[in-house]
Amino acid sequence: MPKDKLKTIYVCTQCGETSPRWMGRCPSCGAWNTMTEDVIAEAPKPAAGAGKAARTPGQTGLVAHRLQNISTTEEKSRIRTGIGELDRVLGGGIVLGSVTLIGGEPGIGKSTILLQLCGEVSKSREVLYVTGEESVRQIKLRALRLNVPQENISLAAESDVDEICGLIEQAKPGLVVIDSIQTMRCADVASSSGTVSQVRESTARFLGVAKSLEIPIFIVGHVNKDGAIAGPKVMEHIVDTVLYFEGDKTLPYRVLRAVKNRYGSTNEIGMFDMTGKGLAEIDNPSQVMLEGRPVGISGTCVACVMEGTRPVLSEVQALAGKTAAPAPRRTASGFDYNRMYLLLAVLERRAGYDFSGRDVYVNIVGGLRLDETACDLPVCLAMASSLLDLPIGEKTVAIGEVGLGGEVRSVPHLETRLREAQRVGFDTAIVPKHNLKLLNAREFGRLNLIGVAYLREAVNAIKLKN
Repeated sequence: MPKDKLKTIYVCTQCGETSPRWMGRCPSCGAWNTMTEDVIAEAPKPAAGAGKAARTPGQTGLVAHRLQNISTTEEKSRIRTGIGELDRVLGGGIVLGSVTLIGGEPGIGKSTILLQLCGEVSKSREVLYVTGEESVRQIKLRALRLNVPQENISLAAESDVDEICGLIEQAKPGLVVIDSIQTMRCADVASSSGTVSQVRESTARFLGVAKSLEIPIFIVGHVNKDGAIAGPKVMEHIVDTVLYFEGDKTLPYRVLRAVKNRYGSTNEIGMFDMTGKGLAEIDNPSQVMLEGRPVGISGTCVACVMEGTRPVLSEVQALAGKTAAPAPRRTASGFDYNRMYLLLAVLERRAGYDFSGRDVYVNIVGGLRLDETACDLPVCLAMASSLLDLPIGEKTVAIGEVGLGGEVRSVPHLETRLREAQRVGFDTAIVPKHNLKLLNAREFGRLNLIGVAYLREAVNAIKLKN
């Protein structure tokens, strides 16, 4: 295309705002350093005297369907993946005509789980796997390593979006995987692959094919250094479902989390174990998260979080050590850094424990991130346990939100959390006193329920246990 027909603009990756020049802050959404350079083709100017063709009133090719005649039965609207944890995150299976975007750090397992998905779905449907990063021979080698069935899977190494859409319309497979969207390119868009305009236009065209033919499409998206999916934020608004793979690549555990789902809950997670033969489902995540716990060591406490409808037990570790620096260091891994500062202030002001001359480190074992306020009490107890060098019983679980007044507040789904703790084998639970009034302690057998109204009472409870 001639250079005089090209135009350089700057596009905000968060909101899509365009500007003829670069700016440090987007004037529309206020985000910093999100303006990226893009090249577009200028629209041709209409000839003199030419006007827009008038639409004939009452004539259209659009057809509307009556709401009562549209089928919504599970058998017709969803495809079971054969991977229970993935079905849980998707809300029961893959919805026909849906477009799912899956992101995560390099090497976290995105391509692995999608190839395993293709193997399971290929047992009943034709599958098309399109790669823009690898050759078909490389995909074949990975399929052999994962023992993926190969009879109904077709591979294509292509990055031209129009060619891929034509292949989908011709073959009409039951499932399509695009790996990855940053390598796709529309020939009529004058910019390189991975730019804002290319990613947005490619996603929109795949969405049009998926909706018109009712073919589900999975799209792999790269992430930037901040962990967000690279490209325009509007891409996440276009698709139906956005999944993120989380976890430390040095650890075998992976968490698949839905941050957007038009057909299910966004609170559910799927847990996997990365093995030499692919990702294996973890049916009992609480047991896995608590494996290898230290016995008789201070600074460790067990929390119970609700991930959708599933209670998960996780170990909270804290370490408070003396510091020679004028400003003590505070570090949190898997827990909100600012929340940890807030809880430290409550411990000092309301419970009387001085952390001013100590470095404090908080770690959530297993790579799980705890964002729920019900984890406040176990984090406080772990920090107090480390400060006092007072071990908490290995069969003790703590559940509760901590307020600025030092009060332990009620949490939802306490009964479900306690049943999970009872199933795993815990014998003591420190819970909010207000919640305890609404429970029947006899239903929990040998599980000793200790109700506390203030944080000081919770710390005294672990002292009495020792």
